[in-house]
Amino acid sequence: MNVSSQAWVVVADDASIGGLLEAARPLGTSVVALVAGRREVADAVAAAGVDRVVWLGEPADGVPVAAYGAAVGRVVAAAAPRVVVGPATDAGRVLLGAVAAATGAVVLAGVSELSLDGEQIVVERAVSGGIALRRDRVVAGTAVVVVAPGGAVAGATPVAVEEVDPGPLLPLRVTDRRVTPRAGVDLGSAKTVVGVGRGLKAREDLALIEDLAAAAGGELACSRPLAEGVDWVGKERYLGISGQTISPDLYVAVGISGQIQHMVGVREAKTIVAVNSDPHAPVFRECDYGIVGDLYTVVPILAEAFRAARS
Repeated sequence: MNVSSQAWVVVADDASIGGLLEAARPLGTSVVALVAGRREVADAVAAAGVDRVVWLGEPADGVPVAAYGAAVGRVVAAAAPRVVVGPATDAGRVLLGAVAAATGAVVLAGVSELSLDGEQIVVERAVSGGIALRRDRVVAGTAVVVVAPGGAVAGATPVAVEEVDPGPLLPLRVTDRRVTPRAGVDLGSAKTVVGVGRGLKAREDLALIEDLAAAAGGELACSRPLAEGVDWVGKERYLGISGQTISPDLYVAVGISGQIQHMVGVREAKTIVAVNSDPHAPVFRECDYGIVGDLYTVVPILAEAFRAARS
């Protein structure tokens, strides 16, 4: 298979593709977005700074994005791009799996860094549950990689949306929806994120961390135990290897030990501040600024400092 120098971005009915574009742009002579989903998503992507948009048409009522898997695989395989980048979401993983099946590629997940070495794609990613980093080199064929989707991008001159016939879709229909109430949160586009971990003693004490996040003008997040262990914080706010990956201007880790499973999700932050009572906590090897102290004493002082700085 002759591989082109293009980079393709698979869009799974969500125009929040800032992270995808950041990963794809350095890897191809042009960036093509393949959109499975609504026309409004295709139009938003067309103004995100891509070179071309290929849209698979308006989905019929009850047809999920996953039904487009075979169609996405066929279109990408025909184009044979150098790299295909897609979002680390449920729908994104389904579509990338279909691309891998159609191209004979392997899906590379947990990706933290992508680079181009000649015509080869070099991928750095977390493996073994996040306790190690591995570097892979795609020496032939198409590289298929999963990255954090990032936030919405706008402001570029829109390109034309090219509608193509997807052909037969997979026989999937949505027969029922059960919505789990959750707070609206977009950690991927937040400039400041405050994460909390097992150093917090009680659920009621989350008010301290919420106050700090509000004072800093940021979003609340957490480590895995608070989301999946004690269920104090919604799973949509969990950061780490199997949660969200973020790249804010500022990340404040409060009462988080700093194990690699968590730090993989935040290491792209421009500045990391850690608050922990254990001077030997691993987080202090990963942060730019560290404060050794009881979070119950330090957090209110930090909150007041943020308020004063922003007033």
